Amino acid sequence: MYAIIRDRGRQYRVVEGETLQLDLLPQAQDGQSIEFNEVLLTSNGEGDVKVGRPTVPGASVSASVVAAEFKGPKIDVVHFRRRKDSMTKKGHRQRFTKVKIDKIQVG
Repeated sequence: MYAIIRDRGRQYRVVEGETLQLDLLPQAQDGQSIEFNEVLLTSNGEGDVKVGRPTVPGASVSASVVAAEFKGPKIDVVHFRRRKDSMTKKGHRQRFTKVKIDKIQVG
């Protein structure tokens, strides 16, 4: 069984038992339970698909926080201007929250 959920403008395909890397949830703490109510699609894997308009009524996905905050890989951003003897280099590391999908409920 899988579902497609929407979390703050992004869509994720989730399966029970998998871990998912989301953008940082500022109020999240380790071990906390999170409920996703915006379920766009559910499927049991045998051809029974429920598509929401825009969401599936009564469906929800519950998850628990594994890591409240961790950083992704470093990305180097380089602005190079040719023939100007000018270059700017900056780095960025995105912060994420890791959650484990516990249960998918279909309404």
